[in-house]
Amino acid sequence: MASKVIWLTSALVVAAGAYADLATATPASGFVGTTISRGRYEEIDARGSALPDQHWQAKLKTQGQSDLYVQSNVWAPGGTTGWHSHPGFSLITVTAGTVTAYESDDPTCTPRVYTVGMGFVDHGGDHAHVLRNEGAVEARTTAVQIVPPDATRRIDVADPGNCPF
Repeated sequence: MASKVIWLTSALVVAAGAYADLATATPASGFVGTTISRGRYEEIDARGSALPDQHWQAKLKTQGQSDLYVQSNVWAPGGTTGWHSHPGFSLITVTAGTVTAYESDDPTCTPRVYTVGMGFVDHGGDHAHVLRNEGAVEARTTAVQIVPPDATRRIDVADPGNCPF
């Protein structure tokens, strides 16, 4: 009987913690993300290199299956993704307007501003960030994300408290 009480108490504590995380999450506002495509990949071991007289190389290696998403993201002026993370990484390209990124682990809340044609990497994992449209016109990005198979692609997180907004 005592073990059942301990198990039930533990389960309630975990559930309450999960609920508290959801209750303190920062929801998106003025932001819409749309999945354009999703594909399941077996293990990836891809390498690329430029011509012999160039010094460019690329490598992507996964263990096990992965899901690849192509996302279209749109922010209204003043829109925000809310603080969030992803279980894998994202390659993000700005296609319209300006997007400003803030990192949860940056105590100075330094904005990183990206304009049309610029790209950046979100490393995912325990890294959380918020992307905002602080401009006066609509902003758009295309994101390519690689995450574990069947994983939740986006994980809302609580405001880390390092930014004044």
